[in-house]
Formats: sequence, structure tokens, C-alpha cells
Amino acid sequence: MAKVFIDGSAGTTGLKILQRLSSRSDIELNVIDDEHRKDADVRREYLNRCDVAILCLPDDAAREAVSMIENPDTAVIDTSTAHRTSEGWTYGFPELTGQMKKIASSKRIANPGCHAIGFISLIAPLVQNGIIESDALLSAFSITGYSGGGKKMIADYAERGDILKAPRMYGLTQKHKHLPEMKAVCGLLNEPVFSPVVSSYYAGMEVVVPVFRQNINCGIDELKEFYRSYYTGKVVRYSDDSEDGFMSSGSMETRDDMKISVCGNEERILLVSRFDNLGKGASGSAIQNLNILLGVEETTDLNLKED
Repeated sequence: MAKVFIDGSAGTTGLKILQRLSSRSDIELNVIDDEHRKDADVRREYLNRCDVAILCLPDDAAREAVSMIENPDTAVIDTSTAHRTSEGWTYGFPELTGQMKKIASSKRIANPGCHAIGFISLIAPLVQNGIIESDALLSAFSITGYSGGGKKMIADYAERGDILKAPRMYGLTQKHKHLPEMKAVCGLLNEPVFSPVVSSYYAGMEVVVPVFRQNINCGIDELKEFYRSYYTGKVVRYSDDSEDGFMSSGSMETRDDMKISVCGNEERILLVSRFDNLGKGASGSAIQNLNILLGVEETTDLNLKED
């Protein structure tokens, strides 16, 4: 039975993972009591005696946790931003070509960021296959529920002052922390112009990349067929569905799967990725990566639906 330790189980993502893994019969969860969860010596002990450590910590604390690990057999899944572009770390998006095999044999896995995984799911396969050039100048916007902002934002939206009733754009300086991994994992030479938007609903995300036809090396129908043939697994798939001409950013709430769509016409095209920011954008990805590490069916404990 695999021993799994969640360092940072009191946060939004950590608590979600803890709750979801608590009923697994193939896992022994190692949990530090509240009195000692910030005790460095106790954390070091737990980090070194587990088979897999899942880090749900701020970036600096995640780096500190990794520095504590001396046991070469301890594998790490880090949900922070700290190691997503670091040498020696495997990016935890198994649907990319060849990535599942890398995850299965890795001791250091960086769980994707929520906005980033939406962008990467759309652009990385296109760059890999020469449909979009690596020097392309791209833009993207992302609509998300407020749960991705953590406990403080969740508390703010619970009170719902007037300013929080309408969607709010942020990342205004174009320095969003997900931009480096969006560029690096996609193999792009330039970071996209990125506009994240948080709205007054709990969970769900929709990432959109608009492109002109002259910026891609195929037509819209070929693009749809490409995604259909690229994403053939159980978690990410192509879908043309909409709600009477609308696409809700909350349509995937509580789910761990992801839908890829292509909209528009032969001149102007919208690439769309829809998922739950707490599911495939956070805890769902961590559990999928854990399953792959443990050599069990990758969809174990994932909430997937066939529409």
C-alpha cells in the first residue's frame, strides 16, 4: 500500500485532495495533526517516509519542502508554481504526446496551473505538429470561478459587495505567474497577451485563444479533426457542444475532464478549453498524476462524464 503525504492539506487544493483520497483502499494517507503541521522537523519526517508527497503550498514553502527530502524513493507532486519550468521536473499533463510515460517514471512532477493547462491544451499540440509556428504572437483570455483565488477570495465573494457582482479582469501588468509555463511547455518563443477574468460563481473555467486563419497552417475543419484525433483518452476530448449558441465557463463544475472546442469561421477562429479549475485545473490533475505514478488506472477516483 502506497504511503501518501499531503503537505499543506489545510488549503483549498490540499483539502480537496485529502477528502478525495480518504476513501482509497490502495493508499495509506499520512496526516499531520493541526498542532504540528507547521513544525519543520515533523514535516521532514513525513516527507522522507512517504512514497509520494503532494505539495499544496505557496511557492517558497514548496521549495523548502523539496529541500527537506533526502529519501531518493520519495516522489513529489508539486501543485505550486515553484517547479513548473524547472530542470529535472516533469510537467504533469499526461495528455501531451509522450508525457504519460515520463510522469510514470518521474520522481518530480509539477502539477499544471489552472489557466496554463487550458492554454497549453490548445496550443502545445499545434506547435508540436507545425500547425502554429513557435514564434507566433498569441493572445488568450480566461474566465474562472472565484474558488481558484483561495480562502481569502472565497471569503470575499461570500460577502459579495457590489464590486464583486460583475466579472473582474486581473493580471493587468501582463506578469501573471502562469505565463512562463504557458510559453515553455508550448515551445513558444513569446509569452501570450493574457487576460484572466474572475467572476461571481464558485468553480469552472473557460480558456479561449483567438487566432486568424493566416496564423495557422490548416483550415477550421482540419483543426477540429486534428483535436479529435489528438485527444483520444478518457479525460480530455474534443466536443462541439454548446448551450444554444453559448458556452458556459461553469459547465464543467465538479468534473475532472476537459472539453476542447473550435468555433468561428474560416477567417477568425476561437480555440476553447473548458474544465473545472479545481478539477483538471488542480486536484483532479494531481490525483490523475498520482494514479499514473502508482501504476493504477489513471481515471481512478476521477469524476468523468460522457455527454
